[in-house]
Amino acid sequence: MSPDTPSSEQVPLDQLAERLVRRLQKRSWSIATGESLTAGLVSSTIASVPGCSAVFRGAVVAYAPEVKTEVLNVPGELLTQGIVTEEVALALAQGACSRLAATVGIGTTGAAGPDDHDGMPAGTACIAVCGPSVQRARTLRVTGDRSQVRHAVTQAAVEAALEILEAGE
Repeated sequence: MSPDTPSSEQVPLDQLAERLVRRLQKRSWSIATGESLTAGLVSSTIASVPGCSAVFRGAVVAYAPEVKTEVLNVPGELLTQGIVTEEVALALAQGACSRLAATVGIGTTGAAGPDDHDGMPAGTACIAVCGPSVQRARTLRVTGDRSQVRHAVTQAAVEAALEILEAGE
């Protein structure tokens, strides 16, 4: 996958989610999500895997800026610099880890469309994954309608979490 567009040769999302849950189980790690753009789609994808309760701590859908700051402790100054940034995605992931006592966190933010959001064009998204000793964030540019954007970002977020786990974290 290139750093700014999702892969066109994708493994089905349900298979990726199952691999993610199994890798987490193997390490005895847990996962939580802090989601804005995806509005719970990442957590729903993880929750669809049988046995996920052994690793899935929970999710916070932080759509409103005040939920980002008050629940996930995203610094307000980050939000004033822009909501659709890799730094905000990382703060969402870290906030989910901290608030829900998870080993791994996933954060998503962006402009699902059809309109631009916070000065960013529709289809712009930022995802982040944090683990015990690593954190990664990247910006994506996705084409499609609102649903397609949210699904592509969910796919990219699960892939990013798997990359960390499969690279030895």
